Amino acid sequence: MTSGPHDVGDAPAARRAVVVGGGIAGLCAALELRRSGLAVTVLESSERWGGCLGMHEVAGLALDSGAESFATRTDGVRNLLDELGLTDDIVAPHPSGAWVQLPTGAEELPKAGVLGIPSNPWAPEVRSVLGLWGSLRASLDRVLPVPAPHADASVADVVRARMGRRVLGRLVTPVVGGVHSADPALLDIDMVAPGLRSLMSERGSLAAAVAAQRSRSTGGAKAGSAVAGLRGGMHRLVTALVERLAYDGVELVNGARVERLDRVGAGWRVGTVQGAAPDSAGVPERASRDAELVVVALGGPAAVELLSDAVPELGGHEPVPGPEVKLVTLVLDKPELDTRPRGTGVLVAPQVAGIQAKALTHATSKWGWLADEAGPGTHVLRLSYGRVADPLSALPGDGPETDDELFRAALADASALLTVEITFEDVLGWDVVRWEGSLPFASVGHRERVAEIRRRVAEQPGLAVVGGWAAGNGLASVVPDARGQASSLAVSRV
Repeated sequence: MTSGPHDVGDAPAARRAVVVGGGIAGLCAALELRRSGLAVTVLESSERWGGCLGMHEVAGLALDSGAESFATRTDGVRNLLDELGLTDDIVAPHPSGAWVQLPTGAEELPKAGVLGIPSNPWAPEVRSVLGLWGSLRASLDRVLPVPAPHADASVADVVRARMGRRVLGRLVTPVVGGVHSADPALLDIDMVAPGLRSLMSERGSLAAAVAAQRSRSTGGAKAGSAVAGLRGGMHRLVTALVERLAYDGVELVNGARVERLDRVGAGWRVGTVQGAAPDSAGVPERASRDAELVVVALGGPAAVELLSDAVPELGGHEPVPGPEVKLVTLVLDKPELDTRPRGTGVLVAPQVAGIQAKALTHATSKWGWLADEAGPGTHVLRLSYGRVADPLSALPGDGPETDDELFRAALADASALLTVEITFEDVLGWDVVRWEGSLPFASVGHRERVAEIRRRVAEQPGLAVVGGWAAGNGLASVVPDARGQASSLAVSRV
């Protein structure tokens, strides 16, 4: 295990790099650029590092305000944690697994699934959800011919064709809605389930592809266990990464909004506006930095807007912005929840009447370290709201909006989903966090748009783009992509 600083040495003055954006993608890119021997500056418009990885304090507990786990399908995040000396703090969720709330009631999610797609249609919990005819229809997947993958295919297209409407409606739709805040009819399967279609061609069926992908990441553990977390919260990754960058000599600048990017000779000039307010003279504090390499680590629409002058060919290729996700955290004095009535949490089918949340995570049930910190009878729940619905499906999209509406909805939804009445008197503390565009909207055709954007950006020497909108949702996609893009950029300019 590597826990010391990288051996980077002094970077020549002419070899400078600027990273625009201090989210997890930008910080990972900076790590690789500095490792390659460059002098690196990271510019972040806000006062906080880490993007979708954040921390807030509720009822005296330091909790994740954004992502609270990472997928284990790749080694990218684990390798980063290893480099930062955090490997021993990686923890697995409780094995009780997650549930799905259907109009007919609550059911356990399949023990071996990807995005709710089962690897065995006849597993007891799958048959309970689908019924006899649903399992029979899903079983046809094993004998149907596998067509050659075509460029555009939604999650719904693939699942419906292979396993039928019941698998799509009762399993996949609630899982995809909970994880990606969107209807599966709108999402590119190659972006939200990388490698699944190629495995389907290789193994001969969707179920076999799911089994192969699950076995690689979980060894067949229960639903909800294809992830891992970090003792103390995933926000510790940001703290450790920022400390490493600072130790390695990376210049970390908060409150610097980048407003222009211009080609200057063989390099780039990055124009910034410093601070959220103008100076005493009423004039914004503008500055510029020259660099040989620039990595743009902003959200998709913001990245394309910034690059529009330097790369005018990007016009018309703007990615679709992601939905606003509202996360309500409740800290409760509720010993009745000690029994884990719905395992580690519940994903909600959009057809369920009377429930506005798309997902509930029972955080103190899912993470043993958090249960220990909270103490006996104290429970932490995270309920998420907001989803992009298919206009043709007539499914609901956004839910409650104001903090008060969200809090009241969370109490009602948690009571219904956990089958335990939760009232205002049970609440020790609560908070609402809003994430705008934190979940990239990987609509059908998004992969091709990303490839075209990256192709045109790569035509400009010393320039690259990173982030979830380009790599795919989740740390398991973002971290290795950002590091790979930055490493390739540094090598290309040696």
